[in-house]
Amino acid sequence: IQSFMHNFDEELFKLGIPAKTRHNEVAPSQFEIAPIFEEANLAVDHNQLLMDTMKKVARRHGFSALLHEKPFAGINGSGKHLNWSIATDDGINLMNPGKTPAENIQFLIFLVAVLKAVHRHSDILRATVAHSGNDHRLGANEAPPAIISVFLGDQLASILDAIEKGENLKATDAAIIDLGLSSLPVVSKDNTDRNRTSPFAFTGNKFEFRALGSSQSISFPTAVLNLIVAESVDELADKIEKAGTSDIRKTIFEIIREEIKTFKTVIFGGDNYTEEWHKEAEKRGLPNFRTTPEALKAYNTDKAKKLFDKYKVLTPVELTSRYHIHLEKYCKQLDIEANALYNIVSSQVLPAAYAHQKNIASSVREIGGLVTEDVFKPQKDGLVKTITLVSGIQVDLAALRSAIDSSREMKDEQAKAESYCGRVKTRMNEIRKKCDELELMVDDELWPLPKYWEMLFLY
Repeated sequence: IQSFMHNFDEELFKLGIPAKTRHNEVAPSQFEIAPIFEEANLAVDHNQLLMDTMKKVARRHGFSALLHEKPFAGINGSGKHLNWSIATDDGINLMNPGKTPAENIQFLIFLVAVLKAVHRHSDILRATVAHSGNDHRLGANEAPPAIISVFLGDQLASILDAIEKGENLKATDAAIIDLGLSSLPVVSKDNTDRNRTSPFAFTGNKFEFRALGSSQSISFPTAVLNLIVAESVDELADKIEKAGTSDIRKTIFEIIREEIKTFKTVIFGGDNYTEEWHKEAEKRGLPNFRTTPEALKAYNTDKAKKLFDKYKVLTPVELTSRYHIHLEKYCKQLDIEANALYNIVSSQVLPAAYAHQKNIASSVREIGGLVTEDVFKPQKDGLVKTITLVSGIQVDLAALRSAIDSSREMKDEQAKAESYCGRVKTRMNEIRKKCDELELMVDDELWPLPKYWEMLFLY
């Protein structure tokens, strides 16, 4: 692995792709690389090249680089963190809290713009990370849930809370001194990311959008973040200009106070993995689109079409086209996976199970008259379990074939995607569970596929 990573770094250097970090991740044979921050267009191109280079270099070393979001059941999947900030054309990071009151106010107004944008368009943000591979990962114990919320850290959350209430926040260890309506002394940035469960977290001088899948392009999520924040900045600038006051700081704080009331439900600093958060998010009215067909509907709304058209990013026709293309891609991917599963189970798993079943039956028959019933009862139980699993798989395969065929016949893309998600994927999951049980029971010599433990720990 170290040799592969070294070679990989060399190839990235030749391509001009700045990257660092190479360490083990949670799952066996899982590793991480971190491209260094760049301008958005360049970062997007470099990210695509990086994925392609990773696969080529892996083959050179006898490996296969898997970018699927959830290649192994019950084991952590893979994702991407989209680190995003906004800067002036002369390099000033507007997401940096700064060291003076003027910089603080500038930071706060842009912070509010981001929060306002994420709250208003969380459905579109969720749609940008919706695809079949990521459905297996979002909401699992190593990935953010499908609910889009924002982690700010205690200090920033306290500042916004105090501004909303019109209170003064006295000196603390975090270096907040006097929070009033007309001035704000030094705001120390949160240098540590204390919450790894949040899908959208402030991490010192940038935001980190963590819900992206490892196989996807970062281009559209980046474009959407730029778009929704541009809309918020546009609206906030209009409000400041219309106020027409000479005291710009006071005006900004009054605007911030009003805005906080509209978006504060999207701020959450707790554990996003818990069931309690799902219940709390529902109370707050935050959307929770658990599957790709649900999430993609956000592209087909009047709100989205007006937004993309207003800023000349995509026309309504172009956005609708993307919506249908994503649905079609989702259906095709699941259709390919479902048919591959059907063929593999029919031609490899079941024949191995039949042979295993026959071996146990022969053993039971041969020793039946030699020992008492209680001695070979475990063998008979094993035979019954094998027969039950085989029969269950056969029933599920027939149901899967029926679900695939009926889904294919549907003309409406949304209905078709929902059918693949609800019927086809459900049957696939049932078959996989039974096959996983068989894998633990069938002799290694009979099992024609690499077993989980072999793939994870031997190859």
